[in-house]
Formats: sequence, structure tokens, C-alpha cells
Amino acid sequence: MSAAITPAARPLRLEPVTAENFDAVCAIQVRPDQTHLVSPVVKSLAEAYVHTAAWPRAIVDGEEIVGFVMAFLDIAWDPATDPADRRSGIWRLNIHAGHQGKGYGRFAIHAACEEIRARGTNEAYVSWHTGHGTPEPFYLGLGFRPTGEYAGDQRVGVLPLNTRADIPADTPTAIPADTP
Repeated sequence: MSAAITPAARPLRLEPVTAENFDAVCAIQVRPDQTHLVSPVVKSLAEAYVHTAAWPRAIVDGEEIVGFVMAFLDIAWDPATDPADRRSGIWRLNIHAGHQGKGYGRFAIHAACEEIRARGTNEAYVSWHTGHGTPEPFYLGLGFRPTGEYAGDQRVGVLPLNTRADIPADTPTAIPADTP
């Protein structure tokens, strides 16, 4: 009689975008109804090339790239109004259409916020389009709160990062191997 083997959890991780994973990262496509809400990964990578404050990462589950997240680190938010107002936060989040709803976005935001916090920043910012299909409920569910500001036509939200406890406890750090 043999014991049942329980599949181990596949560790989720963020990895730098490299020459080896570039094509897979660029192949990330959100659902067609979301394309007006987030720029394609290739545009984000081009922006990362010219903006040294960008922190682009592939979201990896096991050996599979399932999404892309890019943070911004210590930028002058509105230098004309307040040059001392420096912020860090989430610039882009793209989860491949076939992998949405599985916790990858929550994981990526959590991991990016941990990176921001580890760099000594007390808050993480994000902006989102309003209207049909907006990711606003997702960001509010993670604890971001609107600041009352807009970046262009996007609402700005902020999340305090004083402790790890500020990130919701149910944010996954791994997904069981038998999860589809």
C-alpha cells in the first residue's frame, strides 16, 4: 500500500526580463475587452528602457510566464507643483488572458509592494482608468484608496506600506500544483 503523494506548491516569483524570456514576456496578452485599459508589454519594456525608475518583472509560475508587472521607483510625481513629492508604485500589470482570476495579479502587486517597502518607501501608488471594465475593484480590494488625484484620465490610489501586514493576508505566495 503506497501513500498518496500531495503535489507541492509551485512557487510564484517575479523575475527580471532578460534576453532569454523577452519573447514570452512580450507575448502576454490581456483579454480583448481590457486592451483599452493597459498598454501592451512591449510598450512597457520600451518605457523601462528610457526611464531608469522603471522596475519591470515577469510573473512566473513554475516555469511558465503568466504575466508582467512594472513598478516605478522614487519618481518626482509632479515636479512643477512639488519637486519634493517623490513616489513609488505600480506602473503596469498585465496578466495573460488565460491566467486571470487565479491570484497572479494579487501576488504580483504584493511582491512589487514588498520591493517598494524594502527600498524604504512607506506608500505605493497606482492609477487606473475608470469606466466599463475598470480594475478599480481589484485595486480597492487590495487596500488601495483613492487620493482624489488624477494622472491624466486615471484615478490615483495609494496603499500604506508600513508593515507586511498592510498587504492582505489572503494574497497568495504560491499556488498548489494541481490548480488549473
